[in-house]
Amino acid sequence: MKGLGKAAVPIGVVAIVLMLVVPLPAGMMDMLIGLNLAISLLVLLVAMQIRKPLDFAVFPSLLLIATLFRLALNVSSTRLVLTDGYAGKVIEAFGHIVIGGSLIVGLVIFLILTIVQFVVITNGAGRVAEVGARFTLDAMPGKQMAIDADLNAGLINEAQARKRRHEVTAEADFYGSMDGASKFVKGDAIAGIVVTLVNLIGGFAIGMMQRGMAPAEAVSTYSLLTVGDGLVSMIPALLMSTATGIIVTRSATEGDMGTDLIAQLGRFRQPVRIAGGAALALCLIPGLPKLPFLLVGVAFLVMASRMTEPEEVDEEAEAAAAAAELEPAPDSPEAIAEKMRVDPLELEVAFDLVDLVDTARGGDLLDRVKALRRKVAMETGLVIPLVRTRDNLDLPSSQYVIWLNGVPVAKGSSPAGTVLAIGDALDGLPGKPTREPVFGLAAKWVPAELQRAAEMAGATVVDRSSVITTHLAEVVRQNAADLLGREDVRLLVEMVRRSHPVVVEELTPALLTLGEVQRVLHALLAEGVSIRDLVRIFEALSVRAKHSTELDGLVEAARTALGSAISQPYVTPDERLHVFTLEPGFEQRLLESVRQTEMGAVLALDAGAVDALVHGCSGMLEDAERQGLSPVLVCSPQVRAALARLMRQILPRLPVISYAEVSRTAQIESLGVVSGAVAIR
Repeated sequence: MKGLGKAAVPIGVVAIVLMLVVPLPAGMMDMLIGLNLAISLLVLLVAMQIRKPLDFAVFPSLLLIATLFRLALNVSSTRLVLTDGYAGKVIEAFGHIVIGGSLIVGLVIFLILTIVQFVVITNGAGRVAEVGARFTLDAMPGKQMAIDADLNAGLINEAQARKRRHEVTAEADFYGSMDGASKFVKGDAIAGIVVTLVNLIGGFAIGMMQRGMAPAEAVSTYSLLTVGDGLVSMIPALLMSTATGIIVTRSATEGDMGTDLIAQLGRFRQPVRIAGGAALALCLIPGLPKLPFLLVGVAFLVMASRMTEPEEVDEEAEAAAAAAELEPAPDSPEAIAEKMRVDPLELEVAFDLVDLVDTARGGDLLDRVKALRRKVAMETGLVIPLVRTRDNLDLPSSQYVIWLNGVPVAKGSSPAGTVLAIGDALDGLPGKPTREPVFGLAAKWVPAELQRAAEMAGATVVDRSSVITTHLAEVVRQNAADLLGREDVRLLVEMVRRSHPVVVEELTPALLTLGEVQRVLHALLAEGVSIRDLVRIFEALSVRAKHSTELDGLVEAARTALGSAISQPYVTPDERLHVFTLEPGFEQRLLESVRQTEMGAVLALDAGAVDALVHGCSGMLEDAERQGLSPVLVCSPQVRAALARLMRQILPRLPVISYAEVSRTAQIESLGVVSGAVAIR
């Protein structure tokens, strides 16, 4: 069937075009007219059976082909009527039998059908298609955002999101096509009227002027055939117009049109009973026939007596009851276990911050938290768990607390009715002085109505939701390693397996267990390295694990594979990488002090060397930060792991990278050299 349709449709369209110029015999015209009627009826029945418009997405194109076919039949039949005075049995039957051989009757019927199609159905369908296309296109961005929000919240996966986006796009394309296709129906109706008028005049003229017929004979021969031809074309056109109206007015439901119609009209007994009583009341009007209204009224009353109305259900009460049934008893093991469960990431807000969470009051904090999950995933490669947000009446006013694995790790305030102005020249503004929670910059909570004044004073103004979201994002970045669980690693491995199965099969479980892979990824995240490029990380681990499964060796192999991607986040927009380096003699001393322990490589330094390292690095780092720079400490690969482990304890703001990880494209700018005695600047 698929191959037949692929060839039949193009052949059919070419044949339709040929019909416009090639004369057809009367017998073939009868067959094609019957085919036209059958196709129009089939389209109408299919339109009534579909559940949603996209189930018949080919309808706009089909409507164009059917309209062209109908016009081609009009041209062919006109040629036969005007040349031979005969266009087949079907047109003759419509001209003599259907309208009783009367030209006046035929014209009246033709005019009525034209008004029904052109004025009522075609105009209505065209207007619905136009409005549907406009509303669908206007709603498209909102639907796309809703899909992205569900994806970010973890309610759907990527495949489901892709399918929903395709449906939204297909729906917009369909209604846009229907807006244009409805013009075909309107044009077809106009063409039918014009062709019929031309045929009436042309047939009358040919009969009298070329064939010498009397006026009555010319009317009988040509005009009746012309009206019959118009009716033969108008009936399929009316069916297609009706199908168009059904398609564009169809809402997505669970059943076809017939099922929905019976179910919804017969849903309530009282309207059917009243309609039956009204029909019986019409029998009392003098002059009206009583039998038809009596039969209709009795039929409606019998129907009403056999209908059963659905019981009214309080959906809210039913949902609450169902939730109560599913909720375990307070003292049950399930309830206790649920209370014992520790969420990886929680956000507690005070009572006066609930407006930031409540969407009914314009709060957008939850939406921003959902968007944060996607942003962090793109930066670090870690899909953080859902953030559980709840209110806590015990918190002081305007306070919020961020919990990580059941432990409070950060807190802050966000007073109602204020915005956070960040800057140094804020003395002239009223408000409560504070510190920006992420970078510790001088700031002040000022009334929201003074936002413009704060901006004029040169301050950076941040709303309350942004303050909390930014603080939460920084906490997540600093503790990304602690949020990486074994189940998260399994999901990441499965994600790589779908695109690069050989890489995963070679690595685990043949060389490394899932737990060992987790330790490597945990160490990378702890040093602020993104694990998005899992393919290169796994390939490097596969090579290294064949020789040793020691953690520091695996981590360094992964870092070497990532290369300059590690230092790229620290490159400035003007392609500069600001670095500190170690004095060669001091670096050799550090290398000689490296010792391997169960926790990995460490530096066995005396107090003086550690003091020199700390003071040298901290002094230069403070100078760089005052200039708004984000430097890194560069050293040899052999000492990097041990030095980074020490710096994370004493100066976590300073990343430590090896020479192999320096960006190849950035311009290196040295800010100083650290020696065993003093920092050289």
